[in-house]
Amino acid sequence: MIRCPECSAEIDVDEDEVEEGEILSCPECESELEVSQIHPVHLNVISDDADDDEDDDEEEEEEEAENGDKGDLIEDEEEEVEDEE
Repeated sequence: MIRCPECSAEIDVDEDEVEEGEILSCPECESELEVSQIHPVHLNVISDDADDDEDDDEEEEEEEAENGDKGDLIEDEEEEVEDEE
């Protein structure tokens, strides 16, 4: 019986037929699992943290660029107001 290390759900796989390095998917939590050892079978969760971090960095850069542009416009408007006075 193989269990998901993430949610402990049973994974219906013949333990004699899995190979080291094989990727399985948990039917409950949909985590991707890599067979890191056979006899006994041991699974590791494949983390997408690296991808998530890259996505977060890109989003932050986009927000900074957007906010930076808006900030410049506000400063420009303030300078124009000061020049008019």
